[in-house]
Amino acid sequence: MLIIPCPWCGDRDESEFKYGGEAHIERPLDPDALTDEAWADFLFMRRNTKGPFLERWMHAAGCRRWFNLARDTATNQVFGAYRIGERAPAAYWDAVGQPAEKNGKTPPGWRVVTGGAAEATPAAEVALAARKVSA
Repeated sequence: MLIIPCPWCGDRDESEFKYGGEAHIERPLDPDALTDEAWADFLFMRRNTKGPFLERWMHAAGCRRWFNLARDTATNQVFGAYRIGERAPAAYWDAVGQPAEKNGKTPPGWRVVTGGAAEATPAAEVALAARKVSA
């Protein structure tokens, strides 16, 4: 049995949740400009990582909110859950052998925005915010 820590409701059984796939997938800003191959890659190609992985889950039988979960897919060890827009827990970065920020490098799945620092906002939300500002 897998116990998942909902950021709002606390620890619950896996049966209460729905899996939402890989976290931090950046939606293309202009999908109409993509080739069929590029669009298919966006829709269907995912990392399918064995080991530490960032996933999206929804607490279907509870608060019905989406959140991200850092989990090892080989052992089912849960490093922690975090709300959309927050950083993955430190235990995840320790497991992948990489600090959250080191030598100015951006962690995987994050985007450098103002000031050269990696922001806690996933790239997809940064892109959405940029579209709202330019509209």
